[in-house]
Amino acid sequence: MKRALLVLIVSATAVAWLDAAALTPEQTLDRRSIGELEASPDGSRVVFTVTEPVTGTSRARAIWLLDVAAGRARQLTFSGKSDSSPRWAPDGSAIAFLSDRDGTAQLYRLSLSGGEAEKLTDRKDPITAFRWSPDGKRIALLMPDAKPAAQQAREKDKDDARIVDKERRLPRVWLLDTTTRSLAQATSLPYEIRQIEWLGNDRLAAAATATPASDQWTEKIYTVDLTGAPNAAFTESLAIKGPFGGLSVGPDGRTIAYIGARVDGPDAHDLYIANANVTAKSIDRPVSQARWIDDTTVMAIVARGFKNALATITRDGRPQFVDTDVNPTSYARLPNGSIVFAGESTTRAPEIFIKPPTAAARAVTSINDKWASLPVVAPEFVTYKSFDGTDIEAELLRPSSSSPQPQPSGPFVVLVHGGPTGRWSDAFEPWGQLLAQRGYTVLYPNIRGSVGYGFNFVAANRADWGGGDFKDVMAAVDWAIARGLADPNRLGIGGWSYGGYMSAWAVTQTTRFKAAVSGAPVIDMASEFGTENGSAYDEWFYGTPYEKLDGFIKSSPMTYVKNARTPTLLLQGEDDTTDPIGQSQQFYRGLKRYGVESDLVLYPREGHGLREEKHLLDRLNRIVAWYDKFLKPASTSTSQP
Repeated sequence: MKRALLVLIVSATAVAWLDAAALTPEQTLDRRSIGELEASPDGSRVVFTVTEPVTGTSRARAIWLLDVAAGRARQLTFSGKSDSSPRWAPDGSAIAFLSDRDGTAQLYRLSLSGGEAEKLTDRKDPITAFRWSPDGKRIALLMPDAKPAAQQAREKDKDDARIVDKERRLPRVWLLDTTTRSLAQATSLPYEIRQIEWLGNDRLAAAATATPASDQWTEKIYTVDLTGAPNAAFTESLAIKGPFGGLSVGPDGRTIAYIGARVDGPDAHDLYIANANVTAKSIDRPVSQARWIDDTTVMAIVARGFKNALATITRDGRPQFVDTDVNPTSYARLPNGSIVFAGESTTRAPEIFIKPPTAAARAVTSINDKWASLPVVAPEFVTYKSFDGTDIEAELLRPSSSSPQPQPSGPFVVLVHGGPTGRWSDAFEPWGQLLAQRGYTVLYPNIRGSVGYGFNFVAANRADWGGGDFKDVMAAVDWAIARGLADPNRLGIGGWSYGGYMSAWAVTQTTRFKAAVSGAPVIDMASEFGTENGSAYDEWFYGTPYEKLDGFIKSSPMTYVKNARTPTLLLQGEDDTTDPIGQSQQFYRGLKRYGVESDLVLYPREGHGLREEKHLLDRLNRIVAWYDKFLKPASTSTSQP
């Protein structure tokens, strides 16, 4: 099978529009991200991670330390690799963290009294998670057992055939003695374990499944009795329907909070304490990063439309929201009630803020200080009516005053987010920013199916992809035209993942769009179901193609590809297992068959999200060039099918 070539030469059309005063693709990548905040036991210090801009094929990540009283932060680790997951020792004397500085991710300990980090484990397999025991004497970690010598020899000889599902190396619980550094395997049963938390000093709560080969949601919460190591027993603690995550054990050492699905899917949405859903009625918005702050209260981040909010939530679901000027993305709550959080917005790059109990939040870092001088278009948040009267919230970027075409009724691009259980938020997004600074009006609608507007809104496009959600997109276009924001003859659409699906769907349903960019799309829903990594999400929306094929056919862009006329740019990671490469290949072949101008660009080594510097820049340049090619010249056609 022939593959489309990856051409790394940037189009001359794109280069021509790169105004010296406008934001450049290179600048959009030159941002540090902040996360993984953890407060010391006494609340005097907070560790967090800072991830550097991508260089080549990797992004260095370091651990930083904030002195809360002084409001000063300094870098702790300098490996130049990925140092992550910092966790305080229970006595506050040291942190443990993961680092791939010597190869695979291993466990290190750094004393806060000074000195170099010491390596606690030295295995060939990566450690995926770890937790200190409450008494600090042991660290539980997740890592697969070692490959047998015979298997290693066969693989070295390229005799490496494997049976799918039956030769899976599952993560086990291991116990590290923090004094002697001895490492012992604690579990051997064939459970796939995703998260662990301590319940006292001899038991763990684990998110795990006893049927790891299943393509359905089969995870439950188990209690793992470590006194039975190396064959520790698993006892089912909570039977859960649908996806869940974010386990947090209360101060009593017994009560478990987690984020779970409202019913059986499609995504984790509500806060549960034990078996009780405590936020379905009181908040009805997606909750994340739940952490206990005392025996009766949990703190979490709540998604509300385009904004994030911090909230304390009692056991009976009563919320109290915390005011912040920026959107919190990660946080640590201190014993005195202060909150340290990483915050950002569309126009403000990530920084660390401190929010005292009775005062406004203030920034205490300048990690991204260079962004203050860069040209970023401030958004307007608008609401429009869809076809059935539903209110749809959207973010609007008008052409910047310094752009080549700042006049109204110019080229217009609507961008659709991934998901569909995703959303656009008040955060920097490079596609639209680059376009707005080159004369485009850009709209980001949170169409039905988006999170942040209640569970009923999330479920509104169940078994209806390409139905009401697509009508929401077209209502956005009509709204923009009616207000003089868009030239009806210069309309574009774009997106990635589900946004890529919606772009591909749009060009098979209407010829109103004159250019489309479809990244990592779903094209044939039945073949996607059989080849993607994890099909339970799609099953929630449509069932299975083995029993309900008609719905898959009805909602697949491939079914209607013969109707397409819009020039379409397809962008695809070759190693994508979420929306595999065959999806884009199918659509490209169909577009070629019907004479539609199209390019398929493949990115080697890339999965569902691009990571390498050259690929990220190539994508941004191609997107701008594609829209410029088809939307910059005024069209003479006035037809709007």
